[in-house]
Amino acid sequence: MSKSQTSFVRLGYLAAIQSGVTVDGNRDHGPDDVTLPYLRVANVQDGRLDLGSITEIQIPRSVARSATLKRGDVLMTEGGDLDKLGRGTVWNGEIANCLHQNHVFAVRPDQRKLMPEYLALITQSSYARAYFESTGTKTTNLASTNSSKIRDFKIPLIDLNEQRRIADFLDAETAQIDALTASRRAQISVLEELELARIGEHLSGANISGPVYAYFDVELGKMLNAERASGSGQQAYLRNANVHWYEIDTEDMATMAFEPDERVRYGIHAGDLLVCEGGAGVAEAAVWDGRISTCFYQKSLHRVRPRSHVPVEWLMYWLRYSKAIGVFNADGNLATIPHLTGEQLAEYKIPIPEDGQRRVAELAAEISAIREVRRKMAAANDLLTERRQALITSAVTGAISV
Repeated sequence: MSKSQTSFVRLGYLAAIQSGVTVDGNRDHGPDDVTLPYLRVANVQDGRLDLGSITEIQIPRSVARSATLKRGDVLMTEGGDLDKLGRGTVWNGEIANCLHQNHVFAVRPDQRKLMPEYLALITQSSYARAYFESTGTKTTNLASTNSSKIRDFKIPLIDLNEQRRIADFLDAETAQIDALTASRRAQISVLEELELARIGEHLSGANISGPVYAYFDVELGKMLNAERASGSGQQAYLRNANVHWYEIDTEDMATMAFEPDERVRYGIHAGDLLVCEGGAGVAEAAVWDGRISTCFYQKSLHRVRPRSHVPVEWLMYWLRYSKAIGVFNADGNLATIPHLTGEQLAEYKIPIPEDGQRRVAELAAEISAIREVRRKMAAANDLLTERRQALITSAVTGAISV
């Protein structure tokens, strides 16, 4: 295939796009309701499915019919991180009578013209990534696309025999890359388990002089005020997107004007512990190092200061271990978002160790070493991902002969 032989055609001419079901925790349930498995954005990865955790939803039968997946659908995600918009993979009927949420589009190709496997490969190319990243709508915390932009996406259309040949070639080539990537992911998981095991050993082995518990002063940050996000007096502030386990990313900070009294109340200082209040990263925590002299924090974060001599890092490690064993899992219906309230955090009892400073120092050194190995493995996987994308792009655009 050569570039001169390739026509680029709007996807809307070659496929129908089915929207999914919207979660409604207040929906009235009736005798015609059915309970069915339900595919979420987290289940749709780049070129593969993650079906390890499938949720069920109770909805009217008529609604279910309009959002049921069919074998050969290409699943494309609507929102999330900018680099994940439009990522696609083929649904092969892995789960019977499975629905999909409204943030996952089911693209149903006319298979007389377009193979689902070929379309899924195109969505994984750098060409597709550039399209969805350039047309995606980006807000403070996430990005999104929509059905109109998916319909307008132009794909290199070739005859079915050529599509099949490219798909077969890439299946064989990418399988080797995917095997290496999966092996490294498994190794990274082992390192995560090692990290948690070391934290657990230190927490359980601490010398406790008596039934004395540490307590903390907890303060939620300032709610975002859009009217103050421009103009004079702008000050940097941290959001939950900036806070990860053990580290705070200041590359993408927002700004807002703060009133004089708010500067005192919502200012952060070196040694403050910042804890994510809700969402997927609930309870993730890191200590602020004071790298920015004047800095504030948003309402999506808790600022924590210990009332006693216990190192604030000790609470951070307790939170890390507690999150891993499911203390902060969400309960309730599908609309529930996990939250860690200030009251919960302030009353969170942890023993005060006699050897807290020593254990914190030892844990910091051990975790740093483990995370460095993980970082190198993740970097190696990133290179494999780039190699995979480049190979797919070259094959579907005719840059290499297949």
